[in-house]
Amino acid sequence: MTTDEPTPSEQDLYLTALANGGRLSPPDTADPVALAGLLARGLLVRTADGYAAASPRAAGDRLSADLCSEATGLLLRADRLADTLAPLTAVYDAAHRPAPATTGSIRVEGNADIRQRISELISDCGDEMLAAQPGHRPIAGLRMASVQDLALLRRGGAIRTLYQPVALADRTVAEHVALMAGYGSQFRVLHEPYLRMLVFDRAVAVLPDAADAAGAVFVHNPATVAYLVRLFERDWVRACPVDRSADAPHPTSARIGRLLARGLTQRAVATRLGLSERSVAGHIARLRELHDAETLFQLGWQMRGARDD
Repeated sequence: MTTDEPTPSEQDLYLTALANGGRLSPPDTADPVALAGLLARGLLVRTADGYAAASPRAAGDRLSADLCSEATGLLLRADRLADTLAPLTAVYDAAHRPAPATTGSIRVEGNADIRQRISELISDCGDEMLAAQPGHRPIAGLRMASVQDLALLRRGGAIRTLYQPVALADRTVAEHVALMAGYGSQFRVLHEPYLRMLVFDRAVAVLPDAADAAGAVFVHNPATVAYLVRLFERDWVRACPVDRSADAPHPTSARIGRLLARGLTQRAVATRLGLSERSVAGHIARLRELHDAETLFQLGWQMRGARDD
C-alpha cells in the first residue's frame, strides 16, 4: 500500500466511481496510471466485472498503521545506530588526534568548517552545554542543532540556553523551546545585550570572531573559559525563566501585555523591546484571543493590574 497522497487524476477517477454508484467498469478506466494508484492505495478493489470503490476511512486507517509501523522501525534503527557505530567510535577515539591548544585559541573560517567543529564538540560533550544566543536564531541552524541537542539530553547531559525576546517571538523557535524543554533543556530570556557564546563541558568555548564575522574562535585556555562561564552564570541569574505551561502566555507576549496596560502604543512597544511591529502584532493577536479582548483598549484594561519588570 503506497503512503503518498492520491494524485488529482486518481481523485477524479475515484469520484467517477462514486458517481457511478461506487462501481467502475473497463470503459471508465482509460487512465491506467490512476487506476493502478487507486488499487495500490486500497481505494479501489477488483470485482468480477470491474472495480468497486472502497471506504477512504478504512484506507486511511491502514495507511496510518503502515506509517506508524514505518516510523517505529526508523526509531528503532536510530536507537541501534550508536551501538552499530560503537566499534568505529572506539577506534576513532583511540587514534592519534592533534591535541588542542590548551594555552590559547584556534580560529576557524568558513561556515562549513565551523559547523563541523561545533558538531564534533556537541557529540563529544559529556556533561553540559551552555549557549548564549542573542538576537534572531537562524531556523536552518536551529533545525540542524536539534538532533544533536536531543542526543546530548538523552545520554544524560544538560543544556542551558539564553535567548532574547526577539528570538522567542519566532513561532518556530518557541516550538523548539517547548520540545527541548520536554527533554529537560532549560531556557531563560534576558532583556539586555550579552555575549554570544557556546561552552562545552566548561572546557571549550566558541565565540564569534570580533574582527571577521565569517570566523569563529575556539577557546581552550582554562582561565579564559572559566571567565566566560562566570559571564554566562551572571547573565543566567539575571534572566527570566521561560514559562512553557499550557495556560501561560508566551513570555514576550506577557511583557507586551504589561506594556500595553501602561498605555504604550504598538509602535512604542516594538521600539521598547527591539521587535518588529509585525511581531508585536502577532503577540497582541494571541493575547486578544487569550483574554477575549476585541480592542487594544479592552486588552490593556484587562491587564491593568500587571506589573512590568
